[in-house]
Amino acid sequence: MTGTAASDRVIDVKAALAVGVTMVLWSSAFVAIRYAGADLHPGSLALGRLVIGAVALAALLVVRGEGLPPRAAWPGIVAVGLFWFGVYTVALNWGERHADAGTAALIVGIGPILVALLGGRLLNEGFPRPLLAGLAIAFAGSAVVGLAGGGGESSLWGVLLCLVAAVGYAIGVVGQKRALAHASALQVTTFGCALGAAACLPFAGQLVSDVRAAPGGATLAMVYLGLLPTAVAFWTWAYALTRMTAGRLGATTYVVPVLVVLLSWALLDEVPTPLALAGGALCLLGVAVSRRRPRPPAPTPAATVPATGRSSV
Repeated sequence: MTGTAASDRVIDVKAALAVGVTMVLWSSAFVAIRYAGADLHPGSLALGRLVIGAVALAALLVVRGEGLPPRAAWPGIVAVGLFWFGVYTVALNWGERHADAGTAALIVGIGPILVALLGGRLLNEGFPRPLLAGLAIAFAGSAVVGLAGGGGESSLWGVLLCLVAAVGYAIGVVGQKRALAHASALQVTTFGCALGAAACLPFAGQLVSDVRAAPGGATLAMVYLGLLPTAVAFWTWAYALTRMTAGRLGATTYVVPVLVVLLSWALLDEVPTPLALAGGALCLLGVAVSRRRPRPPAPTPAATVPATGRSSV
């Protein structure tokens, strides 16, 4: 094995580990949000976790000696902070209060598809057939998982909020990919999280009131959300995004519904239905298909040269 091949193998392993950490922590966030959301309003919960995450990331940034990102990275960082950390977090928290699980999963599941479409056009990542096929399969599986856990009613307001969340996520990921061309994963995550927290400051008064009235368990759940699913998971996500396309990485988020089903089974005693398990299998299949590399084009046959060595006329 050449030195370059060995180095590429190490990078792939590190990226895979980073993706695994992100998916597990984001899956656990759904359980924590369900628990804390009973006592904390959507806006205050978003602000609380973002402030905690930003403080933790800033401390790590100082320890590692990384300063301000260069000017070229800031447009992408602003997109990450406002659209993903800000709009997505608040809209999703709010939308799930007005939409049943099936509808929310169906609409938010559009996010990775939008990432692939925007990445293919704006980031010149193209539209590989395995990625598009995998996204279609995984989206169907995500919808099945959501429908298996649904059964409630959704208002138009809830549907629109979930759609806003999906669009915010897609814009944020594409902006993040561009920012990572100029700044480190930690810089982009830290300042994006700080901007998201600043955008949620109108909920500061509500956060103070909620924390005063909420039980200690809800506050601890918010702290957990800030430290792990926000600070750590978004950092490892950004690290992985420096090593793969936005479309392929976005497709891996379809693993989250599967992990949520398993965590809810283990932690909340919510036994998954056969329909949910079937949907989870579709999600995993879609992710596997999306990560296949497209076949290289067949080589064109070389022109034959006459045996005499003379060129033909």
